[in-house]
Amino acid sequence: MKISIKETQNPTIIKFEFPDFITQNESFEFKNIDEAKNSPLAQQLFYLPFVKTVYISGNFIAIERFSIVDWKDVQDDVAEQIEDYVKNGGKIIIEDILKPKKSAISVYGETTPNPATLKFVVTKRLTKTAVEFKNIDQTNASPLAKELFGFSFVKEIFIDENYISVTKYDVATWEEITLEIRTFIKQFIENGGTVIDETLIVQDDKQEKQQIKNFDNLDTTSQQIINILEEYVKPAVAADGGNILFDSFDEETKRVKVILQGSCNGCPSSTFTLKSGIENMLKDMLNDKDIIVEALNA
Repeated sequence: MKISIKETQNPTIIKFEFPDFITQNESFEFKNIDEAKNSPLAQQLFYLPFVKTVYISGNFIAIERFSIVDWKDVQDDVAEQIEDYVKNGGKIIIEDILKPKKSAISVYGETTPNPATLKFVVTKRLTKTAVEFKNIDQTNASPLAKELFGFSFVKEIFIDENYISVTKYDVATWEEITLEIRTFIKQFIENGGTVIDETLIVQDDKQEKQQIKNFDNLDTTSQQIINILEEYVKPAVAADGGNILFDSFDEETKRVKVILQGSCNGCPSSTFTLKSGIENMLKDMLNDKDIIVEALNA
């Protein structure tokens, strides 16, 4: 078994990913060794003086450190310690001890390239379908988004997989509101609130274009562009709390139109990313130097 080390946008938190799931339908957050009675592995990790918090969920263990060390100096040793522990038959979670009375989850904030947007990462799967909400009238499928729009400083919301990207108005600073939003999201989910009802999601035109049934009707170059975006671009922008959707490709003008969502929409660096990142990638991978990438909502 080999553990993968994955950085997060929060420099104090790093993830150690397993090839298989280590918990089933539950997430755990431990602040100290006494709270970790149902996780012998977490208890062992707390003997490391720099370990502040241990999160266990799905296929990963995330550790938040104190500032006495840098992750680059200790992350390999921690990964090796976890690997050796599991290899020797150590228990990660003892499910029948200290069973949580409610679905305990952790939420932590990550900065994004867009100063107006913060990404709130949740230690559980939230949705299979990425959804963007521009205002409260669009939130029929998301009771959580509807509640978040109750905060006067919330401008837009984007929800995908295990995170919620919140874009704010300038009336408040992140220092003033981050804890309030983080606490609200955590309590809402732990108390059984519905984040997304996927049966109520209304697919708009830009989302419909992503469907497989439409993919098969596209020209070869458009299909290649979508595959490149899915494999190489989406994971990177998702890490920053955003999303990118293919809109169209014009064979005559060589113009690729895309739609930016979440933190990517309105981000000051989005133009640079489109031109120096995505556009150059498509030119190289498609061997066509005339390709131009344009965001419809940049």
